[in-house]
Amino acid sequence: MLIRILKGTGIALLSLGVLIAGVYGYMYYQVQSRMNEKYVVQAPVLNIRYDSAQLAYGERLAIVKGCRDCHGDDMGGKVFVDDPGLGLLIGKNLTKGKGGLPKDYSTEDWVLALKHGIRRDGKTLLFMPSYEFTHLSEEDMSAIIAYAQSLKPVDRELPDHNLKPLSYVLASLDKLPLIVAEKIDHSTELIKQVKSEVSVDFGKYLSNSCTGCHRPNMKGGDPIAPGFPVVPDVTTSGNVGKWTEDQFVTVLRTGKTPEGKEIDPKNMPWPMTAAYTDTELKALYAYLKSI
Repeated sequence: MLIRILKGTGIALLSLGVLIAGVYGYMYYQVQSRMNEKYVVQAPVLNIRYDSAQLAYGERLAIVKGCRDCHGDDMGGKVFVDDPGLGLLIGKNLTKGKGGLPKDYSTEDWVLALKHGIRRDGKTLLFMPSYEFTHLSEEDMSAIIAYAQSLKPVDRELPDHNLKPLSYVLASLDKLPLIVAEKIDHSTELIKQVKSEVSVDFGKYLSNSCTGCHRPNMKGGDPIAPGFPVVPDVTTSGNVGKWTEDQFVTVLRTGKTPEGKEIDPKNMPWPMTAAYTDTELKALYAYLKSI
């Protein structure tokens, strides 16, 4: 009897193992297929200026849009996730130093990356939040590109992304923003510019930088990846609905909430929002209070 039980258990475990391997194999193949899909889009032509004011504006945008969080303070790239489950995720070297972008990386290539989340070969970028940058105005995108093209070369060679099984499983279930180009409406056109003023419209424009975590409706939800906290609701039905404008500004400048909580900058990049102007923070507050 014991032998029969052991045999039965062994067969059940083997069957379960085969089933799990089959499901994972399907997920892996599906994600690989999506990663290898080629997109054909026409990048809009931008008029790039390289005067000192434009370069300074572009540098500031690179800070407040979070570019340095993944690519490093010198934009020379860094490892931004090293997790046994997810794998190794790399912020690329965006300079033209050793290990960086090719010498002939053009303005069109930059627009494809920022506006469409697409590489030069037509395949999707991975983990790059182009779904936020796609809503930039021509003025702002041009400034960021001008700044990026003026970066001093940084010699830093980094490995490619090394995705582990959990990344494939989560990406297959659309629980990880891996395949960037899928999340973008490639038919939308860039707006020329946005007026910087304390208004709901300007606040909504700024909130595009928040959608990667807080979702387009700003209601938050499930963690963006394993190990991260639940993403809070930042509309009127969340804490923002209870905070005054001054309290909201203080939170995004200091990382300290009126309730006495200190926000971990690894989970909410308040050092990035600390660089926002008063006008930008007040506009963002006005928008969040309107929804």
